Amino acid sequence: MVATVRCEEIASEKLRELAESEEWRTLESDSNTAIIPGFGKKLNNMLSQHLNRYDTEVVFFDEAVRTAKRQDLLKKTLEMLYPSYQAMLMHHRNKAFENFKKDLESDSSDDRGFAAKVRHYSQLCFTDFSQGSSDASVQIAGWNDIKVREKLQRDIDTHATALQTEKLAKIAGDYEERLEKALGDPVSSLLESANPDAWLSVKELFVHETSSAAVDLSAVLIGFELKEQEEQKFIINLKRTGRQIIEKKAREEANQALMHMKERFNQVFAYGPDTLPRVWTGKEDIKDITRKGRMQAVKHLSILAVLRLEGNDYDHIDSALNSLVNDAGDYECEGEVAPGMSGSSVLASNTWEGVSASDTLITPVQCRGLWRQFNRETEYTISQAIAAQEASKRNSSWLPPPWAIVAMMFLGFNEFMMLLRNPLYLVVVFVLFLLGRAVWVQLNVEQEFQHGFLAGAISVSAKLLPTIMNFLKRLAEESQQTINNVNRNDVSSMTSGNYTRADSPRQTPVKEMSSFTESLGDAHKDRDERLTYRHAAKIPS
Repeated sequence: MVATVRCEEIASEKLRELAESEEWRTLESDSNTAIIPGFGKKLNNMLSQHLNRYDTEVVFFDEAVRTAKRQDLLKKTLEMLYPSYQAMLMHHRNKAFENFKKDLESDSSDDRGFAAKVRHYSQLCFTDFSQGSSDASVQIAGWNDIKVREKLQRDIDTHATALQTEKLAKIAGDYEERLEKALGDPVSSLLESANPDAWLSVKELFVHETSSAAVDLSAVLIGFELKEQEEQKFIINLKRTGRQIIEKKAREEANQALMHMKERFNQVFAYGPDTLPRVWTGKEDIKDITRKGRMQAVKHLSILAVLRLEGNDYDHIDSALNSLVNDAGDYECEGEVAPGMSGSSVLASNTWEGVSASDTLITPVQCRGLWRQFNRETEYTISQAIAAQEASKRNSSWLPPPWAIVAMMFLGFNEFMMLLRNPLYLVVVFVLFLLGRAVWVQLNVEQEFQHGFLAGAISVSAKLLPTIMNFLKRLAEESQQTINNVNRNDVSSMTSGNYTRADSPRQTPVKEMSSFTESLGDAHKDRDERLTYRHAAKIPS
């Protein structure tokens, strides 16, 4: 009994001395803040000295009692020292884990895949931790680091998984952006052009770009060592993203279907085959041009009606929409615009036959409504073309009305007879005709009056006076040039000595003067005869 009590007292005293010792307090304080090199060795020595002091004082007591109390003392001492040991292991674990994260995230080399990098740096991490754990190990205590090691493994796996998810998300985002650039603008351009093979081109582009991206993505995913199901999931998501991009662009174009229909109609109606603006001269068949323009508009509407990425037959959609133009043609007459009608009951439905709701861009009912609105908004353009054609026909006729021609025949009889009796007037009229024709050609009167009578009259009147002045100036220049040539010839004749009185204009020969007098007398005689005839016939002079 005495040995038991005394051994308990000595054990309690030694435990209190260890707890109050400066060496232990310093070691405990430092172990909570940072790694202490040789921590296990220091703690092992301290524990050995502590037990030796106990053994020295209880050496004379019963061996069984002192051994039992020694075990109790060791147990209590280890319970007091274990938190510091655990803290030291956590320091080594944190250091190794931080090195693992730093090395893994900073490694940008392409010689190894992500999974291989994780394994490599995991091994380095556990090697560092094992070295730290050995340094902190206490031989007397017999502690192990299994729990800390398991926690380190879980932390490594969690971080590697999170980093892998982040990298995979970034890779998927990069490939989605790649598809957006490869499909977005080209698909919009193809659908806007509305060629007959637009959807075939879109489908070929979709298959080519998604296949190319899938091959490249598979090559990148090899380094992550994913399961086949996970890798296929990424490929499927990539193709789904490509389809969503096409659907998004197609719906954007479908929302602008009416604008595109009017553009297609105007390309045919307002521009000729040579892509020049059409001038309505009266020779064009407006009804035929209108029908062709509407056919182009309906073709554009048909292309934007459904998403045609599947290998289905869409001829019934084209036929139903073409019936809009056919029905309109049955009710259309020249000078009128037929209302938008449909001869097919297909356009009275909300769904297209054989087309899913997800692939429907414009429902049949919406197509019918768009067609009616299209006809209302193009009616004014057609009416303007008809009015311009009629105005052109009126302006292109230069002959006066028949009643005016008959009136001129009766009212101009005297002038006609005067021309017959006086042929000299015909020469004057002919000269005036030539002068007028020259002015006509110079002013380009026909071209000016094609834009309307008022505009042509204003333009011709503005250019008439400058044109006449130009003619007079040219006549004056030619006259002056002729006089200069005559004077030059006279001077040359005088210089050569061949000038005689016969060449002088002042000395007219008698024979020439007599001929001139005779011709003058004949002219007076002829004039007197005409006056006598007029008085006899009572024709006013």
